[in-house]
Parts: sequence; C-alpha cells; structure tokens
Amino acid sequence: MFQSMSTRRILIAAVLCAIVTTAIGEAEAQGWRSASRAPVGLAPDPVTTKEAVVQVYAARAVRWRGYIGVHTWIAVKPSNALEFTVFEVNGWRLRRSGTSVQRSNRPADGRWFGNHPELLADLRGDFVDDIIGRIESAVADYPYAADYRVWPGPNSNTFTAFVLRNIPELRVDLPATAIGKDYLGTDLVAAAPSGTGYQLSLLGMLGILAGFEEGLEINVLGLTFGIDPESYSLKLPLAGRVDFWWAAALGFALAVTRLGSRRFARIRSSRPAEKRSR
Repeated sequence: MFQSMSTRRILIAAVLCAIVTTAIGEAEAQGWRSASRAPVGLAPDPVTTKEAVVQVYAARAVRWRGYIGVHTWIAVKPSNALEFTVFEVNGWRLRRSGTSVQRSNRPADGRWFGNHPELLADLRGDFVDDIIGRIESAVADYPYAADYRVWPGPNSNTFTAFVLRNIPELRVDLPATAIGKDYLGTDLVAAAPSGTGYQLSLLGMLGILAGFEEGLEINVLGLTFGIDPESYSLKLPLAGRVDFWWAAALGFALAVTRLGSRRFARIRSSRPAEKRSR
C-alpha cells in the first residue's frame, strides 16, 4: 500500500514538474530595456499586403507573471494601410495617462518583452474593413479603461475578451492561461469570448463556460480547468493546452504502477507464509 502511494506521488510530482517546466520555459525573464520587441514573422508585411487584416495574439506575460499567464492583444490593418494598429491594455499606461487602453503602431507580431507570441486568429479580406470598424467601436466602449488589476481582472485579457465578444466572426478560443478573460464585472452572464457559447462568472473568480470553440471550462479563483473535445485536449493552469494522449499516458502509467504494486505486495505477503510452511 505504501509502495503504491509513494509511486503515485512520484508520478504526480513528475507531471507537475513537467507542467511548471513548460511554463517556465516559455516565460523568458528579461529586463524591460534589453528584452526584444522584434517581430517574429507571423504577421504579413503591411506595405505589400493591400487587403484588410485582423489578428489576435497571446504571449507569456512579463517577469513573474509569465509563469502563470499570458498577455493578449488585437492587431488590425485596414485595406491599403501601410502599418498595423495594435490595441491592448497595460497597467503602467493607466498610471501614466489615466487609461489602461493603449493604441500603437508597434509590430503586430512583435515579441512581448522577449516572449514569442502565438497567433490565435487571422482574418483577411475586403469584408474585414467593416469588422475593424466594429473593433474600434468596442475598444472605445471598454468599460474598465480606468481600472486595472492583474488578478482576477480587469486586465489585458479582460480587454481582449470584451472586444472579441463583439466580434463573433473571429471565433477566438483564448488560452486557459489568459487569466482575467472571464472577468465580467458585476455581470453574471455573458457570451463566451469566441461568440460560440455562454459563460457564468462571479467576479472572474468562480464560473463555468461552455462553447463550441472553447469546449467546457471551469474557472476556480481565476484559474481555468477545461476540456476541448474538438482539439482532443485538456486546459490546465500554467501549462495551458495539453493533448489528451498525455493524460491517457499518465492514466495508463498510474494503472500499471498500481497493478504492479499490488502484485509486489502479494508476493511479499506470501513469503512469510511460505517460510512458516517449511
């Protein structure tokens, strides 16, 4: 029994260590001044791309925050525009200017203080100009521009989720590590950020979400636990999305270990009986 419990603890500890290592590996702790903000090649060249473009990105947050969460933003380029406009929320901007909402022309796919961004959505075409207009209206209507909290929100992910709820065409499934995406203020019910379902949330600290894009998510103290049948994956804090086969491999390893431990215990218990019979 003790052998079985000890082995299970070792396996669980190993999995937790793997998850933490993954998160730490993706979170590059670089100084503010020295960290790269260079583009990584996920966005088209606005000079040679004439059509309208909307993209949504996520990257591990800065410093210690990157170990547990991501920063998200929305980049738009109207037809024939020569540069992207990036919409995002920053806590330091609120302290400096009285609003957390930032509008800039930085590279759409620029590293977030050294951390490589992930492209969550890419929409292009003549019809996208109308969507860009609606994005700008949603940005102007963001209700928490004068408020910012890293946890449980409102923060940069609260902002992105708010805008996305107004643009269901993007169908964005925000990462499980986008802490603050479920913050609804005093509202209890809202559309899911992807626009393909609904969610119930209590101040971003406790809630549930169900949608065709997101699958099923449970929010506990701002941390997301979920299952996404469409992509055959689990959603976990720190690690984000984990393929089902990892979970299946863990379950199989635990089952084999338990079976082996029981067999070993039976062999050990049978030895004293054999000695007594002799």
